[in-house]
Amino acid sequence: MSESLAKVYSPGEIEKKWYEYWEANFLFQADANSDRHPYSIVIPPPNITGSLHMGHALNNTLQDILCRCKRMQGYNTLWMPGTDHAGIATQNVVERMLAAEGKDRHTVGREAFIERVWQWKKESGGHIINQLKRLGCSCDWSRERFTMDAGLSAAVREVFVRLYEDGLIYKGDYIINWCPRCQTALADLEVEHETKEGYLYYIKYPLAGNGGHLTVATTRPETLLGDTAVAVNPNDVRFTKFHGATLLLPVLGRKIPVITDDYVDMEFGAGALKVTPAHDLNDFQLGIRHQLPAVRVIDGKGRMTEEAGRYQGMDRFTCRDKIVKDLKADGLLEKVEKYVHGVGHCYRCRAVVEPMLSKQWFVAVKPLAEAAVAAVTEGSIRIIPPMWEKTFFEWMDNIRDWCISRQIWWGHRIPAWNCPACGEIIVVRETPTHCPKCGGTELVQEEDVLDTWFSSALWPFSTLGWPEQTRELTLFYPTSVLVTAFDILFFWVARMMMMGLYFMKEVPFREVYIHALVRDAEGQKMSKSKGNVVDPLEVMEEYGTDAFRFSLAAFAAMGRDVRLSEERIAGYRNFVNKIWNASRFTLMNLADYDYAAAAHDTVALSLEERWIVSRLQQVCQAVTEALDSYNFDQAANQLYQFAWHEFCDWYLELIKPALYDNTDPVRRRHTQRVLQEILSALLRLLHPFMPFVTEEIWHKLPGTVGSIMVAPYPAVRQELIDSMAEEEMNLLMAVITAIRNLRGEMNVPPGAKAPVNLYSGNETALAALRRHTKSLVIMGKIDGLSFNPDGDRPQAAAKAVVQDIEIYLPLVGLIDFAEEDRRLAREIDKISKDLTTSQRKLANEDFVAKAPAEVVEKEKEKVQTLTQKLAKLKSHKEKIKALTTG
Repeated sequence: MSESLAKVYSPGEIEKKWYEYWEANFLFQADANSDRHPYSIVIPPPNITGSLHMGHALNNTLQDILCRCKRMQGYNTLWMPGTDHAGIATQNVVERMLAAEGKDRHTVGREAFIERVWQWKKESGGHIINQLKRLGCSCDWSRERFTMDAGLSAAVREVFVRLYEDGLIYKGDYIINWCPRCQTALADLEVEHETKEGYLYYIKYPLAGNGGHLTVATTRPETLLGDTAVAVNPNDVRFTKFHGATLLLPVLGRKIPVITDDYVDMEFGAGALKVTPAHDLNDFQLGIRHQLPAVRVIDGKGRMTEEAGRYQGMDRFTCRDKIVKDLKADGLLEKVEKYVHGVGHCYRCRAVVEPMLSKQWFVAVKPLAEAAVAAVTEGSIRIIPPMWEKTFFEWMDNIRDWCISRQIWWGHRIPAWNCPACGEIIVVRETPTHCPKCGGTELVQEEDVLDTWFSSALWPFSTLGWPEQTRELTLFYPTSVLVTAFDILFFWVARMMMMGLYFMKEVPFREVYIHALVRDAEGQKMSKSKGNVVDPLEVMEEYGTDAFRFSLAAFAAMGRDVRLSEERIAGYRNFVNKIWNASRFTLMNLADYDYAAAAHDTVALSLEERWIVSRLQQVCQAVTEALDSYNFDQAANQLYQFAWHEFCDWYLELIKPALYDNTDPVRRRHTQRVLQEILSALLRLLHPFMPFVTEEIWHKLPGTVGSIMVAPYPAVRQELIDSMAEEEMNLLMAVITAIRNLRGEMNVPPGAKAPVNLYSGNETALAALRRHTKSLVIMGKIDGLSFNPDGDRPQAAAKAVVQDIEIYLPLVGLIDFAEEDRRLAREIDKISKDLTTSQRKLANEDFVAKAPAEVVEKEKEKVQTLTQKLAKLKSHKEKIKALTTG
């Protein structure tokens, strides 16, 4: 006996119930003692400061689809969850809390500040985990990790020490990206470049002694205070006479040389380049080549240093304005031009980043990068879609040493100690008690912490227990696939490759699937300033999680951004409701189903049953292949097409006569059995995409046991693929569809039954249709159906042709031709007027120029729709005219 479903699907209550059920029954957990084939994914760990956004929603929905599918296919599936400590972001959060209390981290001290962060993490840091659960994520929460927990901290220290011992970590002076707001160094990848309109300042550098000058162009005139040379290209004949000359630095009057270097771009500005080794990476490298001093004139707070002379203490941008005025007053500002260029901003606080010479810790990444590149080249790691390989190779081939030290307190403190007595740097696994060089005991630990991405780079193996050789590490490493967005391909993915290959001697994952961004319906990037952000939590509340998840999958075309809108999600809510209503109909008709008796029935399958069974096999195969190749949209669309248009629209309608016929109980029970099997398979196919609604229906369906989560995923049975049944069914559906279309086009009243005449010289086709007269009559609302190899065609009849079947729908007595003609005339008149109004709007240059772009676009779409509708009405009117005069 089946249980009934409520009339209306209410997601909220059902979603909460089933997620609690899954957790209570440990259905998400992997088994370290199982001999089943492993399948593992590590979650890209969200920041503990984070809140679920569309990027998270897409990324985790796709991972959950894969994990739920593999779990049902019998794999020992581990989806490893966890969060990242997010050094800079988390420190900013807690510092703002302290500021509200009138304190800062320095007044409370390092130890108390770290305690405060841990307290915040305990109270608020798990927020995003609960949101991932709301999304339906089936992570193994019993194994949840945090990048600052004891196990991962041990892994971080082991990696740092070993890389240092192997000569791949060093401390040295180098140009780094400095954030004056966050007061820390940033990796190149943590700097986001924004195109800004600024100025190009042409400044005269006087020659020492003879009254001439060289002109240089710069976007940052304040940095000239740190210039230690002017460089020209040796091939630039304009400056041959200046080779080896001495210039006077504007404003300060310090003497600097003119040097020659091929690096100088002869086309930029005036052709000469000011060289500021302490505040520009390329200048720093020039300085090394030419043994130039490096003068630092901007400090860590973005203020001018003592080396800046009379500008000391000024903010860098205030200094810019002041120095421009002074140059102008001294007659040294030749001209100023508007100039558009990229300006680096801190990815966390948006402050303008300052390139600055600083002593930092670095990883020498070249040898690590070479191994990662080889892994991709040789196919040990597949990047999908492959178009990202080129980007990956370009970045890895030009990689620079990685600055891993950060001047903050929250994070993994660098395990290095300085001996003040002799200057020795001690890097060890355990806290040292004395200096191995001089025996001194007054050791001072490095104040800096490691870049957050340093610990994240170890994620695939540190989360599995490394450096301990755990059973989980043996079983689940390498992981099967990494699902990620392209924007952290270098932040994280490349670094995991490098660390995994170096420490595990094996790739961290076999495949990397890179999904695109979620944008709004017009393809615009979502942002609060544009007001086009769609909040996933609000969407799930409004439309249900299943509809939201299915929408994300359905639009996740490989290599193409996901265009999402609430209207589209609402459309997939209708799909969820369609599944619910079809299941409700099914369960109502299985109320008296005798499951045990049906197992012994031997009844031949009807055409519609052979067809739906065959189509099910094809869909199983297509969906499985699509998921295996990460074509989530293809899998979703296959399921949508099959469930809505084949299972609901055709199969359920065609079997109603058998379900409602109590005169043949064996045939009815047989129909119930096939219906139950098809719905069971459909629910299992849909489950990875729509876990909640499928679980609810599953438990009501007779013949099911336990959770759908661990029910076997439908496997393809090739022997059930029946091409002849599909061909015959396609003909039947095409003829019924043609009859329905004729009724609609000719405005035949929905309740009216109409005669239909079929003509064809193809006796095989006619015979096939004759076998399904009952279905034709019911589905086409036919009163009088004739099959004719040839003969006179009826007059005043609408006509359609399907393959070589002519279909005639006699209209006499069904419609009033004169009234239909008048109705069409009225419609044509109204549409014509609306079309003219819209066309006039678009012809108005003021409207096109001043109206918002979306308003203009909607008007264009309206014109297109009205034009098509008008053409259709006119065509129909011509048909009516032909029928009455022919």
